[in-house]
Amino acid sequence: MANHQSSLKRIRQANAKRLHNRYYAKTARNAVRKLRATQDKAEAQALYPSVCSMLDKLAKKNIIHKNKAGNLKSKLAKHVNRLA
Repeated sequence: MANHQSSLKRIRQANAKRLHNRYYAKTARNAVRKLRATQDKAEAQALYPSVCSMLDKLAKKNIIHKNKAGNLKSKLAKHVNRLA
């Protein structure tokens, strides 16, 4: 266990940041799942910009890697364009 006050504070900060990041990453994963499950083209086209925006924000804050965000956006765009 840490003995210094600064290291105890760092542990508290890291834990709070980890919970914050997990919440937003999980929210984004659920949004991606919802978009992938959508079979209606109009609904998918309405959802797509908000999901892309969410992924961009997470990549900007280093919660997910920027390449992962790009790959997800690309695959989602392909999914939305394939819908009839």
